[in-house]
Amino acid sequence: MARLHEHQGKALLAQAGVDTPRGVVIRCAGDAPGAVREVGGAAVLKIQAWTTGRKAMGGVVFVDTPDEAEAAAERLLSMSVGRFPVEEVLVEERVPIEHELFVSLSIDDTARAPVLLLAGSGGSGIEARAEEVARLPVDPETGVEPAELESALAGAPVQSPQREPVARAIDAAVGLARRVEARSLEINPLVTTTDGRVIAADCRMTIDDYAVFRHPELGIEIARELDHPPTELERAAYAIEQADHRGTFYFARLPVEPGDRVIGFHGAGGGGSMMSMDAVSRAGFTPANFTDTSGNPSPAKVYAAARIILAQEGLLGYFGSGSGVASQEQYHSAYGLAKAFLELGLTVPALIRLGGNSEDRACEILESACADLPATVEGYKKDHSPAFVADRFAALVEHAAGAEWSPRPRAVPGFVGSGGALSFPVRFGVNWEGRCWVDRGAVDDGLFAVIDESAPGVFRLGSAGIELALSEEEALARDSDLIAAEIECARAGRPAVFVDIPIPGLDDAPAEAPR
Repeated sequence: MARLHEHQGKALLAQAGVDTPRGVVIRCAGDAPGAVREVGGAAVLKIQAWTTGRKAMGGVVFVDTPDEAEAAAERLLSMSVGRFPVEEVLVEERVPIEHELFVSLSIDDTARAPVLLLAGSGGSGIEARAEEVARLPVDPETGVEPAELESALAGAPVQSPQREPVARAIDAAVGLARRVEARSLEINPLVTTTDGRVIAADCRMTIDDYAVFRHPELGIEIARELDHPPTELERAAYAIEQADHRGTFYFARLPVEPGDRVIGFHGAGGGGSMMSMDAVSRAGFTPANFTDTSGNPSPAKVYAAARIILAQEGLLGYFGSGSGVASQEQYHSAYGLAKAFLELGLTVPALIRLGGNSEDRACEILESACADLPATVEGYKKDHSPAFVADRFAALVEHAAGAEWSPRPRAVPGFVGSGGALSFPVRFGVNWEGRCWVDRGAVDDGLFAVIDESAPGVFRLGSAGIELALSEEEALARDSDLIAAEIECARAGRPAVFVDIPIPGLDDAPAEAPR
């Protein structure tokens, strides 16, 4: 489920007619004094982080003056939640609270219907007061039955004149959740004030991932549940997933602590990936990320996953292991991984469990293509358990004597951009494009046979050497074959084909053909 920040949810509530505190979002401590003056003096500063328990961790501060606000904001903006730094602080007016209520709308998957939870006391610790929580059914079309809501509020210590505006606020929140297709909307607390107002003092909202595309107005960058704002690498990965629908690609950063033995993790298949993560964790490592490429992904998609994983600093190695019985053709993954490892000149050990269809061929491709790298790269099959490969990986890391990975630019062959090279555009999926380059002078009859076996019918040998046998439009869709041809040429010791696959957020645009 895609999450919204507190201030985003409150803006939506305000548009729906629910009163919210005056507030200003700041990203710089120097903006705090002005924000406090704007909201009226005494204020509360709250870190904007997708976590509960902000007050307990020191992420909520009450201030009385602009000077206090600047000092508090400086401390709050220096905090981190897990490995993720706090980037925004919400400065809000301090409202005169008379009473707090707990209001939460969510989807009950068992009942296959929305449900409203309502308690007469809100704030922290609501989980320990479950007996106080009323459970009200919500009709998807008409909302909460007025009589049931009135009955539930009658038991709450809310002054009689304020029950009607409280009910209106709850109805408006339910209507908002329906409009934006929220999976959950929690207001904790919804407060009544000493001056007679009803205010949503806090807000947590998640949107159904599959509905995000219908709501561009929400500004959600990644339609997935994360416990932190999306990082640049997560944005890059999500863009690839949207551009190439062949198979799946999921990438998320994970929390690490100082002193952890950090590795890059690359799974294939949800359940198998979880087993493999457990195995490598028991071997003493901490995955820097969770990544899954499954469902028969293209070589380009696996390549992008590897490039994004290796854009992380300080990895002791690269560990890939999934279900071991995947129906996908594993040689596609082997080609994508080999391409990434070769371009980056991998210097830390990599162990990849390539169990499934064509596993023998996949392991042979991966190991032989990477044989000359500074690092050891090994492929394993389905008969090797996650525990076995995790122990073998630990041995490889031990042998590497603490070498750590440092991200680097990809290496591009010298013939790329050359006027003597054959060049044409290639498309990876929907709207993700690059170019294929072939070193004409390096391709003789023997190397052409290698290329033609991998990419049959794409090229021919003409009077001027190798040339396209297809139209450029037809060649656009042959990206997987062209990547195979690149790696097979490398395995033959004669790298004459290069598929330029730029990754937005990591690389510039592909090299252009000479004019």
